[in-house]
Amino acid sequence: MPTEALFRPLQRAQHDVQIEFEGAPLTVPAGVSLAAALMTHDLGHTRESPVSGRPGAAYCMMGVCFECLVEVDGQANCQACLIQVAEGMRVRRQRGARDLLRGGQADE
Repeated sequence: MPTEALFRPLQRAQHDVQIEFEGAPLTVPAGVSLAAALMTHDLGHTRESPVSGRPGAAYCMMGVCFECLVEVDGQANCQACLIQVAEGMRVRRQRGARDLLRGGQADE
């Protein structure tokens, strides 16, 4: 049976990138998921339930729970835990239900 640790400490990113969250500039580590990057700042919730308005934020960090939904560069329904942070990203909270686009047109 291996005796090495199953987990290892995260290495600090060699550089940071600038993103925008709700119009405010943020400096976040490069090379991590958007959810992890947002968690490095005390931002509170990243989404609001379309049914009750209940706030939600990253929970499972592996794309199963959909609690980390955000709007990225104008595209709604993005799972922040599955997106790698990139320089200049514009991120907004997902508030309620969003239309899914079909052929460039929102469903009626």
